[in-house]
Amino acid sequence: MTRAESPSPSFCCAVVGGQRLSFSTSPELFQWCCCSRHRPLFRIMVCFRLSLMPGSGLVSLCLVLGAVSAYALELNLMNSEKATCLYAKWQMNFTIRYETTNNKYKTVTISGLGNATYNGSTCGDDQNGPKIEVQFGSGFSWTVNFTKEVSTYSIENISFSYDTHDNTTFPDAKEKGVFTVHYPVAFRIPLDDIFRCNAILTLQENMVVQHYWDVHVQAYVQNGTVSTKEFLCDKDKTTTMVPIVPTSLPSPTTTPTPKEKPEIGSYSVNNSNGTCLLATMGLQLNMTHDKVASVVNINPNTTDFTGSCHSQTALLRLNSSNIKYLDFVFAVKNENRFYLKEVNVSMYLDNGSVFSTANNNLSYWDAPLGSSYMCNKEQTVSVSGAFQINTFGLRVQPFSVIEGKYSTAEECSADSDLNFLIPVTVGVALGFLIIVVFISYMIGRRKSRTGYQSV
Repeated sequence: MTRAESPSPSFCCAVVGGQRLSFSTSPELFQWCCCSRHRPLFRIMVCFRLSLMPGSGLVSLCLVLGAVSAYALELNLMNSEKATCLYAKWQMNFTIRYETTNNKYKTVTISGLGNATYNGSTCGDDQNGPKIEVQFGSGFSWTVNFTKEVSTYSIENISFSYDTHDNTTFPDAKEKGVFTVHYPVAFRIPLDDIFRCNAILTLQENMVVQHYWDVHVQAYVQNGTVSTKEFLCDKDKTTTMVPIVPTSLPSPTTTPTPKEKPEIGSYSVNNSNGTCLLATMGLQLNMTHDKVASVVNINPNTTDFTGSCHSQTALLRLNSSNIKYLDFVFAVKNENRFYLKEVNVSMYLDNGSVFSTANNNLSYWDAPLGSSYMCNKEQTVSVSGAFQINTFGLRVQPFSVIEGKYSTAEECSADSDLNFLIPVTVGVALGFLIIVVFISYMIGRRKSRTGYQSV
């Protein structure tokens, strides 16, 4: 459509909460209204007006908000031929640690993105690559840039900015201003593929931790059709590890000094509806780094905790002066049970080096939704060959917390009252066997005597 062919005046249509609204526009501005083909859940359709600039096509932007239980954010950029040129849907949140005026530190989690706008998002041109720009909350902005090569495109880098002038979000912040963190990503994806990562991706830069999950993005959509061929992130790939048989005996590792049991701490995560995750546990970390084994007890009195709650996943993050992060990621399975799916850790060791490992294919602490999981006796969560977590006095409930209290607990097998029956049963069986043998012996002896009579 050319400038001369545009209607005057034109109208924008939007559907908000089931109501159809129309807005008139001036002859100098054009409006495309996009229609969603996704399943009919509650959503908000927003159509942005973009001016027609000389030498560039008319780019329309269709933004679908809502259906938050499926995807918090969804973006569909279209070119002048009304063909999709960039498509993305994803979820994300941010944890920011900042210093207060009394020289202490506070942590805030930013997860409510329902008021997001996408000003500045573009499909790119011959000089500049595509990018997604998101604005939300009070002074938050997020940008991701893409680049293209012959047969691949890359998620090049991610930028996140926040403004500590917002006293509601950052009360008593010592430094006031706009702060920006940049994180190089450099995921390289085949040009005809859509990038997918359902697992939680964690990026950390300075005092900002970024979490992304349920990510689907294709920056260079071919022929206006989003690809069904997926390029998976490493965490979504199923790989088989080939064992390596050493040709010589390994050097002995240093045996760590045994530690006393850790202190039991209480942790919680809140969202707009109140407390959404509860955890009570004593944690002992066992790790081997450069053939040196060490044991660290987590002190709950000097440990900070944050996290987030969603319909299918929940996160508890611990950090302290020597622990950059220790993540416990819970997930829902079969729509009626929860379990510990993932553990990520990065911490500073005594020698100044950093120890990091992760495992997103765990299966611990399984219990029905609406209940909690409890295990008073010591348990071991084996994250990797070099890292295990011993838990003491454990109780967790990552979903369906009511009034900030634990629901009825499902006990681990080690705590079960039936455990005492095992030794009792074995003892009874052995006693019965001894009696049977003794009776058989006596009967056999009596029969042998009846064959001989005195003369």
